Amino acid sequence: MAGDPPVPRLEPNLSVFDTAMATVSLVIGIGIFRTPALVAGATGGAAPFLMAWGIGGAISLIGALVFAEIGSRYPRAGGFYKVVAHCWHPLAAFVLNWAQVLMQGAGAAGVAVIGSEYLLRLVRRGPAGGEAVWLAAAMMGVLLALNAAGIRTGSRTQNILSLSKIVLIAGLAAAGLLLAGGGPAPGGAGQAGASTAPAGWLAALVAVFYTYGGYQNTMNLAADVRQPRRGLPRAVCAGMLVVTALYLSINFAYVRTLGAAGVAASPLVAADLARRVLGGAGEAFVSIAIFLSAAGFVNATMLHLPRSYLAMAEDRLLPAVLGRFDPRTQAQGPGLAFFALTAFVPLLFLGSFERLLGFVMFTDALSLAVVASCLFVLRRRGDPGGEDMAFRMPGYPWLPLLFILVVLGVAAHIAVSQTRTALAGCAVAAVGVPLYAVLRRSLGTAQS
Repeated sequence: MAGDPPVPRLEPNLSVFDTAMATVSLVIGIGIFRTPALVAGATGGAAPFLMAWGIGGAISLIGALVFAEIGSRYPRAGGFYKVVAHCWHPLAAFVLNWAQVLMQGAGAAGVAVIGSEYLLRLVRRGPAGGEAVWLAAAMMGVLLALNAAGIRTGSRTQNILSLSKIVLIAGLAAAGLLLAGGGPAPGGAGQAGASTAPAGWLAALVAVFYTYGGYQNTMNLAADVRQPRRGLPRAVCAGMLVVTALYLSINFAYVRTLGAAGVAASPLVAADLARRVLGGAGEAFVSIAIFLSAAGFVNATMLHLPRSYLAMAEDRLLPAVLGRFDPRTQAQGPGLAFFALTAFVPLLFLGSFERLLGFVMFTDALSLAVVASCLFVLRRRGDPGGEDMAFRMPGYPWLPLLFILVVLGVAAHIAVSQTRTALAGCAVAAVGVPLYAVLRRSLGTAQS
């Protein structure tokens, strides 16, 4: 209405460095300390094991370039939802975001629990039990309070956590490469030349892409980045190059110290590596590293996910209260409270983190394919910002097409190998269809 006060707008506050550090923490959770055993078991040898991580890094970098161009062409708060609604249809955007909203809160809680379990290993040897749940709740409570103080406070926290994580992972890799003596563990070298079947490669890529995943969510920070057309692509690519270098280094250290068979037999491979080269002090080092990784992942999720709520509230797909934020601090109090609800409730009933892998990756792979396809639509329509487009990814259209085909292959493998899990993911998405109609009707009626 004409008499309504002007709607406050988000001001860009994040530098390229801030956004690159957010990218690092969005990608590096605790997967790198859990998934190497799955990858080694699927590939069957040292060379294929390392090749899988290299291929995963290359495909993920292509994906980062795809999403960087999408974000720079269409820089909006909550860009993941906005760009799908702009290119395809609000229903498709709502269904994708509905699945992500339900999944990411529980996923963050799971990461917090696992990080807490590792930290508790510093003070006790047995199972952490309920203590890990309460420690995870305390961690998330502190991070929620920091982010409620404003996005600048949240990004500064992110930088500290990300830099600490880089130093700790690089230090662990260096210890494995420089201090290990006597070669790999017995039985590890004999598999170096083993061949890997196509199903094995796909199974390995499920775990690899899970570990590399998360960079696409920096699109939700596009409106917070200074000069996003130049800054966002630089930040995303820089962050992914740091991640790939760290992953290749630490996985090479795993294989060199434990051998391929040793890695496949060790779910807590980082702890085994540290114990072999550094003894008890190494176990403490790894416990702290994993806890910091978990805290960084949870904090990064709190930075980007409420921006999706804001975008959906602007399009009347969620209650308007979730679109409110403090014009001074840029903090979304209601959005953070809703995120806390989606995280703390599952925290009380959380199952095994490993069981979430197939569900998360099936949903994410389909979502990545749909969002990546938006690049073709944006290119066909032309740059909405004029002729000063600062970033165009190389290899178009073949590299984006390759990325989409690979992630769809991962989703197809999960559908075949874990049919019930895939059906559960489809069911969650399907619920979003009637919910979309109900919300559109109710919110439209309320404003008429």
